[in-house]
Amino acid sequence: MKKVTRATFKSFINKNRENLLICAKSSFNGMIDMVDYDQEATFSKARPSERCYDNNLGIQGIWLVGQSRDWFEKFETDEMAGFSVSNCCGSFEIAVQK
Repeated sequence: MKKVTRATFKSFINKNRENLLICAKSSFNGMIDMVDYDQEATFSKARPSERCYDNNLGIQGIWLVGQSRDWFEKFETDEMAGFSVSNCCGSFEIAVQK
């Protein structure tokens, strides 16, 4: 299987920008100074962010660290296909309906 790279991920985002679903599994919590997991995380329609940075690709809920510190993995279910991303800031899944 071919390795998923940041370029592959960015291409997926740009091709499917209008149909993206996102599920934030965990995020950094400054109150406890560590990543906090959301046990009840569900997919919702991805919304554009106010500003488009290289770290968020213009989508709320995406945060990429860069410099090879993001871990990308393909995932697929009966209903959707997309990518699972994790790094020191948290983890999320982004997908489109099949």
